Amino acid sequence: MNVAQLVVKCLEHEGVEYIFGVPGEENLDIMDALLDSSIQFIVTRHEASAAFMAGMYGRLTGKPGVCLSTLGPGATNLLTGVANANMDHCPLVAITGQAGLNRQHKESHQYYDLVSVFKPVTKWNVQIKKGEVVPEVVRKAFRVATQEKMGAAHIDLPEDVAATEVGESPVNLINHTLSEASERVIQQAVRLIEKAKRPLILAGNGIVRSRAEDSLRAFVKKTSIPVVHTFMGKGALPYTDDLSLLTAGLVGKDYITCGFTKADVIIAIGFDMAEYPPRSWNPDGAVPIIHIDTQEAETDANYPVELNVLGNIAENLKELSVKAGCTHRNNDWVADVRKAALAELAEYRDSDSFPVKPQKIISDVRSVLGKEDILISDVGAHKMWLARLYHTYQPNTCLISNGLASMGVSVPGAIAAKMVHPDRKVVAVCGDGSFQMSSAELETAKRLGVPIIILLWRDGGYGLIEWKQLKKFKRSSNIKFGNPDFIQLAKSYGFEAIKITEANQLKPAMEKAIAMNKPVLIDCPVDYSENMKLTEKLGDLPC
Repeated sequence: MNVAQLVVKCLEHEGVEYIFGVPGEENLDIMDALLDSSIQFIVTRHEASAAFMAGMYGRLTGKPGVCLSTLGPGATNLLTGVANANMDHCPLVAITGQAGLNRQHKESHQYYDLVSVFKPVTKWNVQIKKGEVVPEVVRKAFRVATQEKMGAAHIDLPEDVAATEVGESPVNLINHTLSEASERVIQQAVRLIEKAKRPLILAGNGIVRSRAEDSLRAFVKKTSIPVVHTFMGKGALPYTDDLSLLTAGLVGKDYITCGFTKADVIIAIGFDMAEYPPRSWNPDGAVPIIHIDTQEAETDANYPVELNVLGNIAENLKELSVKAGCTHRNNDWVADVRKAALAELAEYRDSDSFPVKPQKIISDVRSVLGKEDILISDVGAHKMWLARLYHTYQPNTCLISNGLASMGVSVPGAIAAKMVHPDRKVVAVCGDGSFQMSSAELETAKRLGVPIIILLWRDGGYGLIEWKQLKKFKRSSNIKFGNPDFIQLAKSYGFEAIKITEANQLKPAMEKAIAMNKPVLIDCPVDYSENMKLTEKLGDLPC
């Protein structure tokens, strides 16, 4: 076989189902080898979308999603999605075609040193210069991508190397397990927790990645410690639990700020610092941290770690549950915070204001989606509203990118999510700014027959940036743009399309879209004057 065929054979050995990407001249041998493979190649309309799909696949399955591009502009397009997966800690393996070794020593058409380009946004990357190393390279890429903290790996394959003959075989797969914290560390953590009068748990993305939600729930039940979630930790504890303080992450005051204000120790579990800077919730660095994670924390003046409990998060939480005493804490304040946060959504449930208020949109969407259904948020003002008010029962049912947080993730992400979970309803929520960064993937969804629902929040501008501009300068700058007729655009791609002209139409439109079981776009004008009203309201919030 040639090297390209060996790469594909190694990918099959790793259990790869799909490769998302765009074919090109420098990956001709890979594309041909895939014709004789069990792996399905998903042609996307942009390389960034391919990486977004691979990242979402990795996030939902825990197995690396794979994406492919050619060299030059194909690879640089792929880069954003790879960086997004790496900072969100989604396992991903990116493969780029490359100029032959015979022309890399000089200026050459479309050639850049992609190992250098991808190095800052991956955990590990390499160029294959000899076919004999392919089995080890592929095995290492998948191992590195799935080791905590998960992320992206990159393999660069020159076209002349891809065509050479080779006689190697895939490397045997070995399961790598995380160790557990020592008995001494567990006992020390128990003493610190039992000594605290007002401990607070900050539940992060690592709990979801580690599938440790059951261990967290048992620990919370035993210790009666309230839980705040990051955007990417949503669902670790069901929002219906009386000890759930819902979601934090809005920079500035929020109802949940009161929880951090009262805490005398914060138990950060699976917390990724890129999500929610500690200066936002521990501004003086005065509250000590018990850090429960797979790795030691990043050094941060506002994150004073008193104790590291490192290793397998689920198993360490189980040990803490066994050793910790059953504590009956005075958590009266938790009910007050929950009441205030939950009331915000209920207040607008019957609003007939138009354009539709964000709170009303979220209330309607939540009412028609089931506990296991999936909502994927793009990046923009809608992301902040969804993070705060779209309440979840399970992890990975409200999917928010909050590391690199690239616009354009929701539509390709929804396609991948529906491929992974065809039995669940999948809704992509995006603004009109983020939607047009990946709207060509409507064709991909239609071609694949993937019945996703796209809920478009339309305001004719970059709403989140305007919100921040108004907050800082009391005026906005260069955030408005024009839009196409989204109904006609969606129909031209073969989507069903529904336009909302009254507030009371949204819930029936969502129900209709679900019943159709087809790709559907819903165009919903949004009233973002609520952004500044929220800022003013939270600015006066007393704890």
